[in-house]
Order: sequence, then structure tokens, then C-alpha cells
Amino acid sequence: MTDDLVARVREALRVVIDPELGYNIVDLGFVYAITAEQGDIRIVITATTKGCPATGFLKEGVAASAAEVRGVRSVDVVMTFEPPWTPSCIEPAIRSSLGFATVN
Repeated sequence: MTDDLVARVREALRVVIDPELGYNIVDLGFVYAITAEQGDIRIVITATTKGCPATGFLKEGVAASAAEVRGVRSVDVVMTFEPPWTPSCIEPAIRSSLGFATVN
């Protein structure tokens, strides 16, 4: 049940679009971790840089989207910059459409 809830929350986060890159935060690799314990969800996310002006927007979008998932009782969103986000975190198809070279 916990794995199913985590999967449903991850899918719900696809509606959160990074305003700078124009893609969802899951495909961009901004979602570092999602854990669930009896309906309490903890989501660890990042952004492209520490000074990213969209940080608040992303946190609010993640919290709101996750809260809509059936079975979620509470949501805690944690922003981290460790490890630092890099373009290698992006899903390969999205990375190439953004013009990033293939990263090994």
C-alpha cells in the first residue's frame, strides 16, 4: 500500500511545471525522494540553483498536488540542494529536447 501511495504521489507531481524549463519536476529530476508512513508524506525536492526564484512556487505546487492524492493525510515538502541538481538528472528524452548533450 505504501509503494502504491508513493507511486500515486509521484504521478500527481507531474502537474507541477518548472516555469523556467517548462517541463514537470518529475521528468526534470527535481524530486529526490518520496516517503509515506500511514498517509503522512515527505517529499524531498530541489531546484536548478539555490537562488532559483521559483523555489516557493515549486514547494507550494508539490504540497498542493500531493495533498489531492487519495490516502494522503499530510504533506511535508523539504527543499534541498544536496546533492546539487545537474542536467544529468533530467529524463534523457527531455534532456535532448532542451538541447543538453548526452551525459554519461
